[in-house]
Amino acid sequence: MLDFAIFAVTFLLALVGAVLYLYPASRQAAGIPGIAPTEEKDGNLPDIVTSGSLHEFLVTLHERYGPVVSFWFGRRLVVSLGTVEVLKQHISPGRTSDPFGTVLKSLLRYSGGGTAGEYRLREELRDRGVTEALRSDCGLLLKLSEELLDNWLAYPEAQHVPLSQHMLGFAMKSVTQVVMGSAFEDDQAVIQFQKNHGTVWSEIGKGFLDGSLDKSATRKKQYEDALVQLESILKKIIKERKEKSFSQHIFIDSLVQGNLNDQQILEDSMIFSLAGCIITAKLCTWAIYFLTTSEEVQKKLYEEIDRILGRSPITPEKIEQLRYCRQVLCETVRTAKLTPVSARLQDTEGKINQFIIPRETLVLYALGVVLQDPNTWPSPYKFDPDRFDDDSVMKTFSSLGFSGTQECPELRFAYMVATVLLSVLVKRLYLLPVEGQVVETKYELVTSTKEEAWITVSKRS
Repeated sequence: MLDFAIFAVTFLLALVGAVLYLYPASRQAAGIPGIAPTEEKDGNLPDIVTSGSLHEFLVTLHERYGPVVSFWFGRRLVVSLGTVEVLKQHISPGRTSDPFGTVLKSLLRYSGGGTAGEYRLREELRDRGVTEALRSDCGLLLKLSEELLDNWLAYPEAQHVPLSQHMLGFAMKSVTQVVMGSAFEDDQAVIQFQKNHGTVWSEIGKGFLDGSLDKSATRKKQYEDALVQLESILKKIIKERKEKSFSQHIFIDSLVQGNLNDQQILEDSMIFSLAGCIITAKLCTWAIYFLTTSEEVQKKLYEEIDRILGRSPITPEKIEQLRYCRQVLCETVRTAKLTPVSARLQDTEGKINQFIIPRETLVLYALGVVLQDPNTWPSPYKFDPDRFDDDSVMKTFSSLGFSGTQECPELRFAYMVATVLLSVLVKRLYLLPVEGQVVETKYELVTSTKEEAWITVSKRS
């Protein structure tokens, strides 16, 4: 996504453990404004916990101290960057990296090594896998979207629809069939995958961060058993795709055809499956929820879909023409702060504004802060896809890794799946809010709703 090895903030502890601790002697870190450690051992970790999440902690810190701030994670110095201007000083647009791949490889104990050439090859194959699978499987995504539509059409008027639950199920079906093929046409196979996926992902989001996974033999065994089952499924499919020919092209085929070894194929398909399911589910959930809050946006999206598609089904070529739909999805990512924080380790001494960033400093990209900075985004809390009519706004968004050549494969896949889904749902349904519902946000590696988000639907005449 960006030009460095990005580590999602959920895994700060893993990153901290990779290098020597910096002790809090120079409390303000080369003059960078910020706060001193609350506790010598834990640094400002108690402040983060009190704030509710790292994102919410960073919002307060940047409001108080400005665009470049410092705090302490354990005994390690952390610098956070909170505006587009300072981020541009730290981002070089020439290279890309998959943040989910970087982090998950570390936590799943997959090999992260290899030459620069091998890394680029695997990156190119993942990108090709998404492109070719979407081209081949657009009809499949359309079929899954229409199945969901039929389900919703069968609901009585004013029936409450559990949006988050349905989007997770839809994402699981989409990712498993696009990545692994027809074996997941069976709902029971998808349900078992979802169960194992949930076990692994929940521990990635919590157990590794607070150390609780290693303290619970039961949880650790459940996690390891779930991971083994997921890997066993992938190994079986990889073997089959190498030995036989299939009419359907899936994501794994691109990795097989790229002459990667079995372990590399396993790692890259596992990471894409784990991250792809979550980011697709959350993007679809937030997009539909935000559409229920704005009749005007929904009307404009319907008019574009009707104009571009008419009575015809969506195709890969038509997806590219749905410009306003892409604006809706970009604004969804921005408004929801879909991935609120990323981080890197400063490998050499650097400078941001007048501040020196020491070598081996942990540098956070406070993307959730940046995405709602009123100096960059007028009326930042308003859901307004029209802001992306401006090419300069899209350029800024792309520079943060959320669009264009710098977006990661999982997000690119999610954009395409969400486009197909919206083209089906909005064409036939009014998406309506549940009166009195208050949707609160839970900030993790990928932002979600704290509780189930409910909507209602009604048929278009």
